Amino acid sequence: MSPPKDKIIEPINDTMENVVEKLMQPAGIKSSNNNSLSTETPSQPADGHQYMLLDVDVEVETTVDGVEMGVLENGIPYLTQNGLAEACGIARSVVYDIAKDWVKNYDNEVLGNDRNSFLKEYLFRNGYKEQSLYIETESNGVKHHSYPDIVSMAVLEYYAFESKSDNKKARENYRKFAQYGLQQFIYKSVGYEIQDKWRFHNERQSILHNSVPLGYFSVFHEINALTLDLIRANLPVNDKTVPDASVGIHWAKYWESISHNHNERVPFPCNYPDSYRQSQANGYIEANAYPDSALPEFKKWFRQVYLPTKFPTYILTKAKMLKGGIEQAKKIGNLFKPKQLPKKEE
Repeated sequence: MSPPKDKIIEPINDTMENVVEKLMQPAGIKSSNNNSLSTETPSQPADGHQYMLLDVDVEVETTVDGVEMGVLENGIPYLTQNGLAEACGIARSVVYDIAKDWVKNYDNEVLGNDRNSFLKEYLFRNGYKEQSLYIETESNGVKHHSYPDIVSMAVLEYYAFESKSDNKKARENYRKFAQYGLQQFIYKSVGYEIQDKWRFHNERQSILHNSVPLGYFSVFHEINALTLDLIRANLPVNDKTVPDASVGIHWAKYWESISHNHNERVPFPCNYPDSYRQSQANGYIEANAYPDSALPEFKKWFRQVYLPTKFPTYILTKAKMLKGGIEQAKKIGNLFKPKQLPKKEE
């Protein structure tokens, strides 16, 4: 159930007590290849709690005092099934039973002070209403269960203060995490730094500035408004989600039906910033620039064909990058449905 080796950093060579003590100092971010904690100012935490059972990858994972923790590529911090069991002082099989009970009793009312009722009341009150307590990822054919920070704290609080057993370990770990917040504890421990959501787009805008020949336009520049809308909707627009590739493919197919009315399209160098994986092919990548005479047709096609019929499918393929998963992707897709003018009263 482990993520790929290149996404695991060495266990933190410190105790939870010392990690928390450093966290309570001016907060910092460490690099993933450094097990010591610095004192730089951290980025703001991710917005809100919106979770789905997602097909996402592990961004980075480590172990602190035997507790496995990490961050998914969409920014959600988590404890592994082993990590949650260790933090709570319970067997891993018990965590598995908790997850099964949640699914089995999801539609039942909260009737008493049993474990599932406590978790349901706690999580619903805090906005977590998913039908699974964990997010499932897969690496090399092995499934990996990641329990989001809000779920982990709910389970930990139950075993610290609500369970009939006297669980000193759960109480100690709950207090350590609660001092700083589990989200920031995990971020700090794995060296996760929240990126400026505008960074990738701005870097690409800069490198492609004035790259198109005079008298021609590029898809990348013409869909700038769409890209900005996606960033504002909290889709990480980066080397994995660049939307101009999708638009370019569909427009190239449509171009074949109208190309006889215009001058030929021309290739131009399409380099990527160093922060993009595609930059490794810089010098070999070309995109098409289209004659300005076709720009009105492109804009009409983009608004009347691509956005309402092609874009919803595209954004669904990026659902795993969104904290709200498929439901959030559908909402973003609906943003670009054609607006209906109100009917005039007779």
